[in-house]
Amino acid sequence: MSDNDWKSRLGVVYSTNPDFQYTQEEAPEQETLPPERQRLIVRIDRRQRAGKQVTLIEGFTGTQADLATLAKTLKTKCGVGGTAKDGEITIQGDLRDKVTALLLSMGYKAKRGN
Repeated sequence: MSDNDWKSRLGVVYSTNPDFQYTQEEAPEQETLPPERQRLIVRIDRRQRAGKQVTLIEGFTGTQADLATLAKTLKTKCGVGGTAKDGEITIQGDLRDKVTALLLSMGYKAKRGN
């Protein structure tokens, strides 16, 4: 079913060849940099969240799996929920100081934003 997804083929012209297989060029995922070369920014955000505060960790360079692993570690150590998508980690609540300290202890170059 996923290889017949019409939304991913919106700009494709129709083919009458019954053996035609549409293939997408997938961009290769970036290789994960070692923690000492990562420059992460930890900041707070309230936009489009009904006034609730979340801690955003931006600047991660690497694969989605490594991002999810780092997010799970931070969420477990902070004891809160969150998510990891689009190259940034969202942690519920204002935990900038705690998250920055955790990242520094893990070997990342983390800087507290606003």
